[in-house]
Amino acid sequence: MVNRPRMQEQEKKTDIVEIMIGRTLRIGITFSSVLIICGLLLFFVTGDTGYAKNDYPTHVQDILLGFISFRPYGVTLTGLLLLMLTPVFRVGVSIIAFLLKKDYLYTLITLIVFSILIISFTIGKAG
Repeated sequence: MVNRPRMQEQEKKTDIVEIMIGRTLRIGITFSSVLIICGLLLFFVTGDTGYAKNDYPTHVQDILLGFISFRPYGVTLTGLLLLMLTPVFRVGVSIIAFLLKKDYLYTLITLIVFSILIISFTIGKAG
């Protein structure tokens, strides 16, 4: 015989996990889209990227400094950076969600995926 209240509790936890993950993706995409659009608008209004010819930020620190100083290209790149980091953040939220759900197998799998993502960013930065 199936324990009905327990199944309903599991379904409720699954719904909460899906809502958390969906909300994370929506927020990340919304913020990145707003930043990209603002950067493009700044570029069209000023007619300038905010950087000297052939001198563009190539490191995260330089991109963020360009964002803080409202340089159009820096704002646009910050939006693109946020767009790239959104799925990584989603994986981090998934780890927490699976822990709350007490689904330790998926927590472990998601931790492995998260580790691979972080290692690939580190290797990509070094290379």
